[in-house]
Amino acid sequence: MQKTQKNHREVDCGGFYEEIGYKFKNKKLLVEALTHSSYANEMHDGTRCNERLEFLGDSVLSVVVSDYIYENCPDFPEGKLTKLRASLVCERSLYGYARQIRMGEFVRLSKGESRSGGADRPSILSDAFEAVIAAIYLDGGIENARKFILRFVVPDLKNARPIKFKDHKTALQEVIQKNPEEKLTYVLVRESGPDHDKHFVVEVHLNSNVIGKGGGRSKKDAEQEAARVALELMGY
Repeated sequence: MQKTQKNHREVDCGGFYEEIGYKFKNKKLLVEALTHSSYANEMHDGTRCNERLEFLGDSVLSVVVSDYIYENCPDFPEGKLTKLRASLVCERSLYGYARQIRMGEFVRLSKGESRSGGADRPSILSDAFEAVIAAIYLDGGIENARKFILRFVVPDLKNARPIKFKDHKTALQEVIQKNPEEKLTYVLVRESGPDHDKHFVVEVHLNSNVIGKGGGRSKKDAEQEAARVALELMGY
């Protein structure tokens, strides 16, 4: 019980350093990266959650993975590289990476989120993993971020597991890009539910027309579902 309460309020920086193999100069970055929005909302004291870091981490992750597979998969055409990258950075893969470093034991959650199993929820752990990438990037630069990311990505690539992932967003983009003047955008139209049980609804727009709508426990899942629906309606 004592451990759970401590985990709810504090971050064991030393323990997490051992898991990730990197020691922060600015510990505040790490604390922010491990702070879920439910915890920040519960505190009512200006505590920052990890959503902004997640945004940056997603971009850093994409650049590092793109660079690595471009250099190490010279025979792959553009389409196969795109699918491979998508599989390596999808929520399912990031959740697996996060579990390897026991992320759930360190992330800060509200009491309600903790009780409902948030410490092992894929959307929470995958987002926190991206936030940690951004924190490492801001604290130690791109090379330290690259080292951290490739620790997980390289074994996945060698096992060739990611090729099996079905990425509806990439498939839809490949269909649409046959007409260069067309533009796809994903629009979040609804977010509902308590912090520990969020539901997101996303529309995918082709220019100004809605061609698909989907829901999920995370924005990424909702986007994938919207793309799947669009493909189905288009006969793919």
